[in-house]
Amino acid sequence: MMKNSTRLLVVGGNGFIGHHIVNHALQLGWEVTSLDISSSISHGEASSPVQHVVANITDSHSLKAALQNKSFEYVINCGGYIDHALFFHGGRNVFTVHFEGVLNLVENLNRDALKAFINIGSSDECGNAPAPQVETQREAPISPYSLGKTAAAHFLQMLYRTESFPGTTLRLFLTYGPGQDLHRFLPQIINACLKNQSFPTSRGEQLRDFCFVQDVVDAVFATFNCQSARGEVMNISSGKPVSIRQVIETVQQLIGKGEPRFGEIAYRPGENMELYADISKARTLLKWKPKISLDQGLEKTIKWVKGNL
Repeated sequence: MMKNSTRLLVVGGNGFIGHHIVNHALQLGWEVTSLDISSSISHGEASSPVQHVVANITDSHSLKAALQNKSFEYVINCGGYIDHALFFHGGRNVFTVHFEGVLNLVENLNRDALKAFINIGSSDECGNAPAPQVETQREAPISPYSLGKTAAAHFLQMLYRTESFPGTTLRLFLTYGPGQDLHRFLPQIINACLKNQSFPTSRGEQLRDFCFVQDVVDAVFATFNCQSARGEVMNISSGKPVSIRQVIETVQQLIGKGEPRFGEIAYRPGENMELYADISKARTLLKWKPKISLDQGLEKTIKWVKGNL
């Protein structure tokens, strides 16, 4: 690897989205460091050019030691985990990871070299805001997880306004694709259909917004290259609402088997029935648009799940 190559830190590089970002950066010839809470390697062989660093972003001391004498031009935080636990049932820890983890990262980075810092946000920040959700709507967090994401977004905007810190929040809706945890919604549906199982679902009337992971990766690198994205929050998704029922039926049709039992699972209390993004801001600022259709993305995901059962 050339010493003068672009240096990227991916926090959570062993995770679903982080893994795809790492691989894309390697294809560009970038020098990549993956910071994770454990030392498991998911980027091919141990001889991978990725440098692996182990640290917990909620522990400022271990993070400082891990990042000492290191500098990066670009940083993306995909760390943390999706957990909708209530505050008095473990939610405090979830908030800590997604808010204080960002504070610790910002404090311990070499800011002299830094050109862009991206934090991954969540559509959960929107709460029950009317669709299509736009960035100008006031957030209404529904859990400590989404509160942590919202607080981190405002923190980065404050830092940009007051100290020109080059932070951006990319608010993702439903990202899917190869490499996703097999316990997540789409891999579970695909798995059940591949096994020709009968499985319970809700009535499926909820409108959601699915975005293929490579489109998200393209948005990340477009953000790195876009100076006017600094200090912004941007929705990243397909911008096309689709019902959960339609998604399940499409998976069923593509595989040719499986038996969803619609209506056997109740909707969650207060569930937002219309959660899909207005992506005009990202289209304008980043000159980005999603390229992979839902059918194309599902076909790629089905192929991957088949090979990983």
